[in-house]
Amino acid sequence: MAERKKDGVGRDVTDLAMGGVSAMFATLFTNPIEVVKTRLQLQGELKARGHHAVHYKSVAHGLYVVGRTEGLAALQSGLPAMLGFQFFLNTFRLGVYRISERRGLTTDSSGRISIFKGALAAGVGGALGSIAGTPFFLVKTRLQAQAAQAIAVGHQHKHAGTFGALADIYRREGVRGLFRGVQPQIPRGAVGSSSQMVSFSFAKEQLLERGWFKDSPLLLSFAGANLGGLVMTVCLNPFDVVATRLSNQAVDSQNRGLLYSGMTDCFVKMLRAEGSRSLFKGVGANYTRLGPHTVLLLVCWDQLKALEDRIRS
Repeated sequence: MAERKKDGVGRDVTDLAMGGVSAMFATLFTNPIEVVKTRLQLQGELKARGHHAVHYKSVAHGLYVVGRTEGLAALQSGLPAMLGFQFFLNTFRLGVYRISERRGLTTDSSGRISIFKGALAAGVGGALGSIAGTPFFLVKTRLQAQAAQAIAVGHQHKHAGTFGALADIYRREGVRGLFRGVQPQIPRGAVGSSSQMVSFSFAKEQLLERGWFKDSPLLLSFAGANLGGLVMTVCLNPFDVVATRLSNQAVDSQNRGLLYSGMTDCFVKMLRAEGSRSLFKGVGANYTRLGPHTVLLLVCWDQLKALEDRIRS
């Protein structure tokens, strides 16, 4: 009875909350790179290489250009919306994985990490979190794309802030408008989450088996998180670009996208106009953000889990 209480609904809620809080902590440090990544993904939209202005050449150059042209505060554009997206995404993504992990649903009969079971748990959590966080991803994309005319890329929405944007979109487009771009968000969340969590857990398991970082849980989490961020970036980027494009496009009087009718249409048009490299636009920025974000997120998450275990023991 005591064990059932220990692993009951209360602990599940705690697991969900720890995921969301860890992500918000990491976002405070990595949001400036997300601003640059968003603009890199919108730069040269549906234009062949060499036929559009290049305002942002790299992550470092993008940070410099934004800071010089719009001020340092612009590097935190869309921060409240990004915090909201990361909270909802990781409440489900990390929470569902942790709940499954604690119940032994991510390991095989020998107790080792099962790639299939781990990927399934993380994928389901990632998909659910992405759906829940779509309105905030939509708003953060539009706010981060808003720029001074001299360095603007993509359609320029005129939203005043996160909650003003949410209210404005709902007033004009209804609930469906708030979930614009949800199609790529589902595979984005599922693929990104499963690749990250499985590689993170697998890396830690392999390092421990080789006797590395046994006495340093923090370094173990750091090493595992770096691998998780790398694998996740490669798997996630194509869906991330499409989600950004669908979220930022202008709409007509019937609330239909002016550039893309949906995820498949966006993929096809990007490949035709910009080539296969367009699917990996901003990949450097994505890893530059996801690398430290993943490290901060998963290290914070591991420490919260350890703290919870000590409190409950």
